[in-house]
Amino acid sequence: MSASMETTFDSRSLRRAFGSFPTGVTVVTVGGAMPHGMTANSFTAVSLDPPLLLICVEHGAVMHDVLTTAGRFAVSVLGAGHGGLARYFADRNRPMGAEQFADVDWHAGEHSGAPLIAGALAHFECSVWRSYDGGDHTIFLGELLAVRRGEDEDAEPLLFHGGRLRKADRDPSGVAA
Repeated sequence: MSASMETTFDSRSLRRAFGSFPTGVTVVTVGGAMPHGMTANSFTAVSLDPPLLLICVEHGAVMHDVLTTAGRFAVSVLGAGHGGLARYFADRNRPMGAEQFADVDWHAGEHSGAPLIAGALAHFECSVWRSYDGGDHTIFLGELLAVRRGEDEDAEPLLFHGGRLRKADRDPSGVAA
C-alpha cells in the first residue's frame, strides 16, 4: 500500500521533500569590487554545446544582486573535507565583501576574477548567458569560460541530503544489484 500524495503543503514540508534528493555542494563566487561567496546545492550541468551550467539564487540573497551586476561568476565543487567551508558560506552572519575570504584558501580565476576554492573537486568559470524567473529564485545559466578538474580524481564529494551535509559511501557491498 502506498502513501497518498499531498496536494496541499507548506514550504517546510516541500523543503523536506526536496531534501530527500541528494545533491552535491558548491560555493558560487563573484569577484571584482564586491566579492561574494554563497553555498549552493542547486547546480546542474545543462549543455555541452554550448557549454552551459545553471545555478539558482534566491531573490533576497546578497549573491543575487552581486551576480546580476558582475555578469561573471565561478562555481567550486566541494569535496568531503570542505564541510566547514560549506557551513561558512551558508552563514548569513559572516563578514561581507573581501573580508569573507580572509581565512579561506583561494585564488582568483583567470577568466572570471572570481575566487576559486583551493582543493575543490572542480572549478567552473562562467559568464551569465541567460537568466530566468524561477518563482522566489532566479535561474542563472552560465556559459563556461574555463573548467578545471581537481588533482585527486578519487576525492570524495560533499553531499547534501535530508537537510544535512554528508559524505558519500562508496562501499558497493551495501548497494543492491
